[in-house]
Amino acid sequence: MFFSSCKEKTNTKTVDSKTTEIVSQNIKYAKSFSINNHSDYKEIIVTSAWPKSTETYKYILIKEGQAIPEHDNRTIVIKIPIKKVVVMSTTNIPVLEYLNIEDRLVGFPNTDYISSKKTRQLIESGKVKDLNNDLEINMELLLDINPELVIGFSVNGNDKSLNKIEKFGIPVVLDGAWTEQHPLGRSEWIKFIAAFFDKDEEAKVIFDKIETDYLEAKALAKKTETIPTVISGSLFKDVWNIPGGHSFVAKYLEDANTNYLWKNDQSTGSLQLNFENVLEKGQKADLWIGAGSFKNKEEMLSNHNGYSYFEAFKNNKTYTYTNKIGSKGGLMYYELGPMRPDLILKDIIKIAHPELLPTYEYFFFKTIE
Repeated sequence: MFFSSCKEKTNTKTVDSKTTEIVSQNIKYAKSFSINNHSDYKEIIVTSAWPKSTETYKYILIKEGQAIPEHDNRTIVIKIPIKKVVVMSTTNIPVLEYLNIEDRLVGFPNTDYISSKKTRQLIESGKVKDLNNDLEINMELLLDINPELVIGFSVNGNDKSLNKIEKFGIPVVLDGAWTEQHPLGRSEWIKFIAAFFDKDEEAKVIFDKIETDYLEAKALAKKTETIPTVISGSLFKDVWNIPGGHSFVAKYLEDANTNYLWKNDQSTGSLQLNFENVLEKGQKADLWIGAGSFKNKEEMLSNHNGYSYFEAFKNNKTYTYTNKIGSKGGLMYYELGPMRPDLILKDIIKIAHPELLPTYEYFFFKTIE
């Protein structure tokens, strides 16, 4: 990715970064970024913006009147707090809302993907502009709304739209939350975004509460000796994409005290298996959690009649994450789920051990009838 420093030089004075006191912010689960608080500025380092990335990205955040520290030409200097931002992923929308700064969002690529009612009101009132799509950003409109920052993401580091935005002097930072393997690690990226809005303390309070709720749910699940066997995923073009044993989905299933049948696999992403592979190992599994976005069992069978061979399918123990859908068809699981792993974990515990959460109602998941 092309790098540039912020065009706006608020202070030409420089300070020697080696002489300032450094206090690292406590990042407990996320592995892909760090925040160092210097006496006069903040430094954020992203070490994994996309899977297997070898690039390191450094951002220096300064407030009005603070001197710009010495830095190399690959570092991006950003004046905070940001008042106008464009984000590229729906996963950023709940973060802005939890931090009560959703009104600083001025643009998004393909706003139909946003499901949150709160932000949809901003879209419908014209306060958030639709920038076309992330591959072909409407640059004329982007320059017109003139954001101070674009928070993007990268699949492989080769992003024409983001490079183009940077060439126009708009700072771009990369959110690598989706590369984290621990559900709480993904959620902890709220601290990354909060830093650009000088909302560090608010982010800490929000994350601490989510962490507490997640760990309490995990501890509750450990109290039962019943451990159901689980399969996941579904076929797409004759390939069954199933979560690897070290993926974040597998971590959810482990923390919910289930026996995920591919738990010993070492993959952090998805495995690509054929139907027979999955049937041989998972035909008698007790539960099928995360079976795509099918509306009902009939739709599943129309996709592949072989689904009927699975015991979980026969016993109505097949679950999807489509319980909440936005007015434009977006799934809240994809938008809010990374921010609220505690709710996903409780849903899975409710599925696997309903006796532990007798009054809890599913948030993201539901049975495929």
